Order: sequence, then C-alpha cells, then structure tokens
Amino acid sequence: MAIESVTQKTAEPDPFSRSLVFGGSLAAGAALAAATSGALAAPVPGRTDDTEPRVLDGQPVPEPPANLSAGPVRPGRGSQLTGKVAVVTGAARGIGRAIAVEFAANGADVIAVDIAGFVSTASNAKPATLEELEETVRQIKAYGRRGESIRADIRDIAALRKIADDVVRNYGKIDIVVADAAIQRWMPLLEMQDSDWRDVIDNNLNGTANTIRAFAPKMVAQRHGRIIVLSSMQGKHGTKDAASYSASKWGILGLMKSAALELGEYGITVNAVIPGLVDTALTRYEKRLSESMAETGQKPPEHPTPQQAWDSRAPTVPLKVGWLQPDDISPAAVFLASDAAAMVTGAEYEVTGGDSAKDI
Repeated sequence: MAIESVTQKTAEPDPFSRSLVFGGSLAAGAALAAATSGALAAPVPGRTDDTEPRVLDGQPVPEPPANLSAGPVRPGRGSQLTGKVAVVTGAARGIGRAIAVEFAANGADVIAVDIAGFVSTASNAKPATLEELEETVRQIKAYGRRGESIRADIRDIAALRKIADDVVRNYGKIDIVVADAAIQRWMPLLEMQDSDWRDVIDNNLNGTANTIRAFAPKMVAQRHGRIIVLSSMQGKHGTKDAASYSASKWGILGLMKSAALELGEYGITVNAVIPGLVDTALTRYEKRLSESMAETGQKPPEHPTPQQAWDSRAPTVPLKVGWLQPDDISPAAVFLASDAAAMVTGAEYEVTGGDSAKDI
C-alpha cells in the first residue's frame, strides 16, 4: 500500500498562552520562562491529551488522583535527553504524544510521525487527525525544542526509509526511535472478517517491524541508538474478543527480543514498554468499557458509563485505579531512551498500576 508521506511543519507556538481542559473545565495555562541559562521553558503542568474534555458520550472519564499518578509532563522528572534527536510514531495523540512531549521536556528534538487519518475498518477508535498531530508538535515546541510532524503510514516501509533519510539530513542523526502506532479491534474470532485479523497484524506487528527495519540502519552507521517498542498487557495474556490485538502485541515482544540480540553489537538497545489499560482514544469507547467490566467478572450494563467502568475495575488493581493516563507511561520511555539505560536491552518495562502482579 503506497501512501504519500507529507511533511507538515507547524507554526511556532506562543509559549506564554496555553490553555488546557481539565475534566471538562477550562484552565488557563501559561508557560514558565527558563530562569537560568540552559534551562528548558516549561508550560504549566497539564495532561498532554487535555486539549479536549475527558468525556465519553457526555460522561466524564475518571482519572487517577494525584498521589497515584506520575502526573503531567514536566522537565526533570525523567533522565535528561539534551541534544538527542527522536522519532516517535503514532504521535498524534495518546501514549505516542505523551512520549514525544516528555522527550521534549527532557531536552530532545522530536519528529512526530502519524498517519493522521483513516487506517482500517478494523479499528474501534476514531482516526487521529492532522490537527491532533500538529498539537503534538505545538507542545514539543513549547518546551523550546525543534519539532516536526510527518504524515506517514507505518505499513509503507519505503515512506519510513525516506523519513529516516530526511531526518539524518536535516538533524544530523537519529538517537531514539519509538514505535507506538497501533489499532485495536474488538471482534470474536468466529465473527471477525479477514480484515479484522489481517489489518491489525499488518499495522501493529508488521508496522513495528517496518519501523525498526527502516531506522535501525541509521543507528548501525552511528553505532549507537535506542529503539523502544510499545506492547501491551494484552500481549502478555489472552484477551476475549480481541485476539488480533493480543497476537500483534505478543509478536512485538518476540520482535523486540530478536532485534536486541541482533543490534546489540552496534551499541543499539531495543526494549519494550508494556502499558496496562490507559485512557486514550484507542480505548475510550463503550465497547472497551464493557469489556473492562466483564474482565472483573461483572455483567456490564447495556451502556456503561466511564465512572461505572472505573468503579468496577479499580478495586481489582493493586494501586486502586481504573486505568492510567498516557503521561503515566512516558517516563519509562524517557529512561529507556537515556544514557542511564545503556545496559538495558531486550527488556520489558510494565507500567500497569499493579496489573503486572497478576501476571505470571
């Protein structure tokens, strides 16, 4: 499938006028100017995805209290990435955006890649938009870093190879690559269409492999680099009615470990971040709420609200949260991207609120 890659450079944001939506109420934000030489300009803390109300069908979506959350992105909460150049796929929103912005908050220049449009009928989530991708770049630039958006389909390896060439030409190197782009389909095995299986595997697993195959040669030439792939707790166990997603995320773990074995001799680390249930557009729809309630052994109502799903699931999680936020996941990616993780490769980093404790 040949899909044209289009580079979109967004306008430089005004770092002193940023407004964010918190749980449906508008909160005025303002960037904090760097007070000392070399310090990063930092927007007032706010969730990376708080550009729209956290609602589903008019119902507010709960989030963890401050004492049970990594909190919004802010400079210094992770390891420093000053001078690094990162490429993040699936960066228009959700975990991909949080990682891209967290990288910028810790000093990296970030190229945000996303298809920013329709992927497949085998997806329960609304497609990401170009406006969302540009918002990611706006947030990157608000930290005083270089940011750029590129529209591309990770199923098109030729497009990814062109991006790799362009990034090296324009930025001089590629230090970090994060393969985050994914779709999710809820459909019983006996009812799914061919596309419900094929398209999820093609985007999630083959697309992640394409990302590694396209960018790793640049890192081999440099003899250093960090590759981070996004799996899922659904890749650590089966998931009723979501076999294609679980299979794709399980496959990503095997891919990661194989790549770590092959690329280690070139000074390249390859690791996986494994989120638990996270409140993103990929999961914020009624079917996912029903499934999360059913997983606790409860029969969900016909139209569950986010609060009902939270109240059902939270008691089953050790940290007593119904789900995490995207910027609860991104600090783990910052560590794996940093010099501090030089001896970490072939590893799985689970950020789950405690669901990991139930896994063998």
